Parts: sequence; C-alpha cells; structure tokens
Amino acid sequence: MGEAAAQGLSAARSGAAGASIGERSNMAQFVFEADLHGLLKLDTPIPNAPPARWQRKAKESGAPGPSPAAGVSPMKPANRSHSASKTPSKTPGKSGSKIQSTPTKAGGDRYIPNRSTMQMEMANFLLTKENDPAEDSPTKKEQQKAWAVNLNGFDVEEAKILRLSGKPQNAPEGYQNNLKVLYSQKTTPGSSRKNGRYIPSMPDRILDAPEIRNDYYLNLIDWSSQNFLAVALDNSVYLWNYSSGEIIQLLQMEHPDDYVSSVSWIKEGNYLAVGTSNAEVQLWDIQQQKRLRNMISHSSRVGSLSWNSYILSSGARTGHIHHHDVRVAEHHVATLTGHTQEVCGLKWSLDGRYLASGGNDNLVNIWPCTQGDSGDFAAVQTFTQHQGAVKAVAWCPWQSNVLATGGGTSDRHIRIWNVCSGTCLNAVDAHSQVCSILWSTNYKEFISGHGFAQNQLVVWKYPTMAKVTELRGHTARVLNLTMSPDGSTVASAAADETLRLWRCFEMDPIKKKEKEKANSAKSSIIHQGIR
Repeated sequence: MGEAAAQGLSAARSGAAGASIGERSNMAQFVFEADLHGLLKLDTPIPNAPPARWQRKAKESGAPGPSPAAGVSPMKPANRSHSASKTPSKTPGKSGSKIQSTPTKAGGDRYIPNRSTMQMEMANFLLTKENDPAEDSPTKKEQQKAWAVNLNGFDVEEAKILRLSGKPQNAPEGYQNNLKVLYSQKTTPGSSRKNGRYIPSMPDRILDAPEIRNDYYLNLIDWSSQNFLAVALDNSVYLWNYSSGEIIQLLQMEHPDDYVSSVSWIKEGNYLAVGTSNAEVQLWDIQQQKRLRNMISHSSRVGSLSWNSYILSSGARTGHIHHHDVRVAEHHVATLTGHTQEVCGLKWSLDGRYLASGGNDNLVNIWPCTQGDSGDFAAVQTFTQHQGAVKAVAWCPWQSNVLATGGGTSDRHIRIWNVCSGTCLNAVDAHSQVCSILWSTNYKEFISGHGFAQNQLVVWKYPTMAKVTELRGHTARVLNLTMSPDGSTVASAAADETLRLWRCFEMDPIKKKEKEKANSAKSSIIHQGIR
C-alpha cells in the first residue's frame, strides 16, 4: 500500500508538473498576444522600449522629469528651455524646480490625436505618394515609354493635340498608320474624284440691247463661226465683232411697223438669213454687207430659221415649215405641215439627217432630210409629252440621235429623246419656263435659259441631269442663247434689254492645246487628201 501510494503521489506530482508547464506555455502565449495587441493599438506604453529623449535628458542632468506615462504633443513648439512661461506642478522633494508641463495623456514620447477615417486615408495616400521612390525613377519612365510605343506606335508624351508654335510632329521612321490607306494615300485614277472646274458666277461682258422685242416665240441672236454675233433689235440687225469689238448695223426694215423676227448664220459664217414679220426670208452677204436675195413663200411672220448645207428651213406663225434651196431661183422646194400653231423652235441635226421642230401646239416633230415615196415629207417621230410651247430644241453634238427639248410656262420640263426609238431617255423639272437649250462641245453638259420666275441660266450634267451651277444676273426672262465658235462662251439675250456673255464652258489650257493639235492634224490630213 505504501508503495502504491508513493507511485500515485509521484504520478500526481508529475501530472501537476505537466499541468504547470502547459499553463506557463499558455500564459506566455497570452502575454505575447497582449504585447502584440498593444503594439498594434499604439495607445499604450511600449514595454522594454528604450527610454524616451526627455528621460535621457533628465537622467543626464540629474533632474527629475515627468512620469514615464507622460507624452509631448508634436503640435506645440519644440521649446524646452527652463525659462518656460508656464509653471508646472511641483514634484515632491524638488520644490521650486521649473520644468515643462506634464502631459496628462499616456503614450510615451508620442501623441496621436483622434482623426476620422477620411483623414487617415488621405494622410496615408499623401505619405505613400510622397515617399514612393519608384514613380519618378528613370527605369519606370523608360518602361512606360516602351509600352506606349508598342501599343500606339508613338510616344504619348510627344504627341500633342494642340501646339502653340513649331512644326507638326513627324511620325517615326518606318511607322505605318493603318488609317493612312483611307485618308492619305492616293487612290487609283478610276476611283479618284475629279475636282469640279471653276465657273464664274458673273458674266464676262454685258452689252446693251435696246428695243429688243420681249417675245417668247422669236429667235433674235446667233453667233457665227467667224466670231460675229448677230442681234435683232426691233427693225434692225446689228453685228458685233467679238475679236475687235466693232459694231456694224447690217440692215433696217423699210416700214416702221415691220420688225426682225429671227436670224441664223450659215455654217461657214459668211451668209446670214433674216426672217421678218412681213413673212420674208432675206439672205445677206456679210463681207459686202449686201442683201443677196429676198425669198417670199410664207403668209405670216418667220420666227425660226435653221441651215442644213445649202438648204435653209424656215418656220412661220401658220405652223408651216418651208425648205429653201438658196442656190436656185425657185427656192421653195418643200413644205412641212405637222404643226397647227406657230413654229418657234427649229434645228437641223449636225449630221443633217433630221430636222427637229417645236411649236406652240406643244408638239415636237422629227423630220427626215429626204422626202417619201409620194413626194411628201412626213414626220418620223412626234412627241406629245410637253404641256407647253416648245421653243428650246438642241441636238447632242456627240450622240447624233439624241435631242433635248424644253417646254414653256405651263410645262417647265426638259426632256431628252432618242429620235430613232422614240423613247424619252430622261426628264427633269426645271421649275421655270424653258426658253433655250445649248449643248456644250467641251464637256458632257448642256445649258438652259429660263424665264418666269428665276430668269436664270442653268448648267446641267449629262446624262445624270444634275445641276452643275446656276448663273443669275438677268432681271427679266431669257429669250435666247447662242454659243461662241470655240464653245467656251454663251451669250444670253433677255427682256431686260441686255446681252450677257458667260464663260461657263472654258476649257483647261492643257486640254485646249491637245484639242487644237488634234484639229490641226485632222485638217492637214484632209488637205493632203484633197491634193
């Protein structure tokens, strides 16, 4: 029993010893956690810390100092001289000694005031911002520059949107921008957009045309191949030499009540046909300024004339069209009866195959140059789509079977016809009375003269019928248009008693030289063939 009791006592002691060792281990852990918590909390004295500066000073000078729990605020001036103005509390055993005031808050030699979370976050940001040594380091800047060059193809710091001075930044050598294909590189000639030519909006010259008759159905101006402009002013005809500016009065009607109703130059430009209100068709030699013959076959005024070689066609108010062979004494060789009212538009095609006529009966007739088997002329086409008088008729110079016509106030449409098939190729509403149409020989365009209500000239693109430009200046309706021999200038006669010359089809100098060279080569070949 004694041995068993001794063994039990020994086991109990060993257990108690084990228990005490475990408890000591637990206590050490608790003390470590408490110390760690205190260090993190920063509001309790740091155990086993080196003495504060004031403690070292007090120990060196031998004077008693504040208690270890005291702290000094960093917000106050750092003046610690013994001549402080404030008298601190006296320490027992050291009566009368002057020292600094004893802080009442514990915390060692630091004082950390209470701050809000926002203030702490701002302070942390500022501290890390100021103390970040890698932000301004050359290594990091070089790395950022390398990234910018790899991503963008250039250094972002050097690419300025706005510059106050200096030349724009050039791309680095070898750099290729993908957008350059769209905006910088030249495209193929087929897809490049041609720059529109300059068309002066003001007339090149303005000439007076006093007493010009304001009559829609008359054709009062024409420009010859020898550069003479013929103008009918009431009962007189004047010639204006475009090259020299000389003005010649060619004729004046004998009876004061008679007037000139139409003029037309032969192709060679040496003869002028004149239609009158008393139903006459006169033929004048320009070089001699002499009337060669007076052809009488109509019974009413002759408002339209057109030449086809030696055949002169004349349209009268009765609606009849007469063919005159100017070479023979019996000049009246044919009569065309396809209109019921006055023939106000008359034009032979450039190849001489067809004659187009427009009348006050809103009809457009296409006549052949030769008569039928029965000896009579019959229209090969009759167009009835116009709703007004058709005075404007013009043949396309590069498509011999294409005709342009324009209607009066109640119609206001320009129509393009294929006279062989009889189909209307295109039509456009001009919104104004159409008085005259001329095709350009230098461009794929034509020009139209208008009356009510704009009194303007319009240049149209063919075949799109898009407006190129509008020429304004006349204060009354445009009566007639005619073109210079070189095709660059258009003359317009209007009821405001003025003639205006518009350089709307002037060729580019390079193209003009090429065209002149081609024409000279063509004429030389023809001359050699005649020899």
